[in-house]
Amino acid sequence: MAYLSVKEASAKWNISVRRIQQLCKSGELKGAVMQGRSWQIPENAAPVVRTKKHSHPSRLLPLPVGVSGYIEAVTNYYYVDKTLFIKSFVDASPKVSLFTRPRRFGKTLNMDMIRVFFEKRFEDTSVYFKDKKIWKCGEAYRSLQGKYPVIYLSFKDVKYSEWEKAFKDIAENIRAEFARHSVLSNSKKCNTLEKEYYRTIYTGAADEVDLSKSLAMLSTMLHKHYGMPAIIIIDEYDTPIQQGFNSGYYENAIGFIRNLFSGAFKDNPHLAYGFMTGILRVAKESIFSGMNNLKVNTIMDDRFSEYFGFTREEVLKMLSYYGREEKADEICEWYDGYRFGSHEIFNPWSVINYIDENCFPKAFWQSTGSNEIIGEIIQEASPDITENLRRLLQGDSVTTYVDTGVVYPEIRNNPSSVYSFLLMAGYLKNTEIIPQNDGNYICKVSIPNKEISFVYEKEIIARLMPGRAQSTAAAIQQALYEKDSSHLQKCIEDYLLQTISTFDTSDEAFYQGLMLGLCAVLNNQYAVRSNRESGLGRFDLGLFPLLADLPGFIFELKYTKNSKEDLGRLADAAVRQINQKRYPAEMEHAGIHPILCIGIAFRGKEMALHTSVFTSSYRP
Repeated sequence: MAYLSVKEASAKWNISVRRIQQLCKSGELKGAVMQGRSWQIPENAAPVVRTKKHSHPSRLLPLPVGVSGYIEAVTNYYYVDKTLFIKSFVDASPKVSLFTRPRRFGKTLNMDMIRVFFEKRFEDTSVYFKDKKIWKCGEAYRSLQGKYPVIYLSFKDVKYSEWEKAFKDIAENIRAEFARHSVLSNSKKCNTLEKEYYRTIYTGAADEVDLSKSLAMLSTMLHKHYGMPAIIIIDEYDTPIQQGFNSGYYENAIGFIRNLFSGAFKDNPHLAYGFMTGILRVAKESIFSGMNNLKVNTIMDDRFSEYFGFTREEVLKMLSYYGREEKADEICEWYDGYRFGSHEIFNPWSVINYIDENCFPKAFWQSTGSNEIIGEIIQEASPDITENLRRLLQGDSVTTYVDTGVVYPEIRNNPSSVYSFLLMAGYLKNTEIIPQNDGNYICKVSIPNKEISFVYEKEIIARLMPGRAQSTAAAIQQALYEKDSSHLQKCIEDYLLQTISTFDTSDEAFYQGLMLGLCAVLNNQYAVRSNRESGLGRFDLGLFPLLADLPGFIFELKYTKNSKEDLGRLADAAVRQINQKRYPAEMEHAGIHPILCIGIAFRGKEMALHTSVFTSSYRP
């Protein structure tokens, strides 16, 4: 009898490894035996799948935090129905599709939905769609359910500093997918050479050349065995490419993946359809050379745009289901704002976590991944780009050329591509698009929402500071919390000495940008606002507390070139201006207390700082 490992069973049945282990321990997987420290599961065993019938019908379904398997999501959790994605795909029927979206926008769940819908299995999987929107679209679509053999690979966890380890992980993923189709090992419709090749992959004896042909060969065998061409799905295809660029094995990754994809997608008569997802579009010349059947769908395109992320209607329906309709404005302010094609889109990961954590707003998205390439571009950014990044944090927009096709080695030679990366990776939104004849765009971009302003501060602005400056910024944070004006002045003076040249200090805007960068370390404790209208004018910089018991801060900055001017008097005048023009009025109206007024006067690397506590009874 043939046996499966826990990982192979997890891939075959689309159930988590942990759940498989629980089923083995409870005896629900008949014939499962412990060999050494690992479970071995009979290949013909059938998992126990819970149905959607609950013993307590009135109990609200839990939210699918971290759930990326379609069957698990629709069986046990609140599911936002995206099955019309299948109809839209069938209507268009592109041979090979690439979908690029930011991380945590539902790519993996959608690809698994595609797999479950189309895949020919021994069990009837139509039960997972009969109460969904796709089933109401007619027999033309229902007849495609369970029709095709499917090859499914995910590269999302291929994150290694060495190519040897990355290749070993990719090879194991391919081997596990061959194991999932173990029926081919004895198929009477496949010839001896094909079955020998199958055993080479299955036993882990294949080298890089063998593996580069694996998808082509597996699709051939599946087509012969089932009499239907295969669907091939590659989720997060660009993860090893990006990691390779960061870690120095880019050429190895590109070379292998180019050959793997060429066999799978280029002129393959055994391919029904191909699907790929990723964060970035790698240019055709890199790995898709000669592939004329590829349809790329980026965030700029309208087709399929509503299926990745949540629409406003879907979010409001979810709030209503959980009885939190009063949170509609807050959830929009924090997690709305993306534009995919013509659709307004919410970040699904953050919406789910927000509701799951009793509607307390946080920057949930910031801990879900990283983009080292963006950090590299930022560290090499020109002064103009640095200034634009600060402008974006202040709520301004920037007009820029956006290139949706990326060739990684060109990044170092073209730092202005930072805007394209920030847009495609989810750090920016487009508010105005002008298509160009070269297939790219002129876009007006800005920060989409409050969550991303915090992520932006942590992952983008903080990278603009040298190491010592970041520690000084943390000391400034402590001084603000403790309302220690003398310590605050000393920290800012130290920062000036560490980071700036006298030639940098040309105007007040420079110092405002400098202070804005320092305030970026405040992350989830404060909302940072600049040049905002309040009271009888506009304050230079405001720190609005997001948590109870924290003070608010209003900064007014002054600059002089006059070597004879008294900086202390200038700083005192700045504090008086804050009070006289009632800049803290917005904070006061919001019930923030106390509110500290901080006036700072700069001249080159010199400065003076005065403070006062704002009171509504103040009179000039």
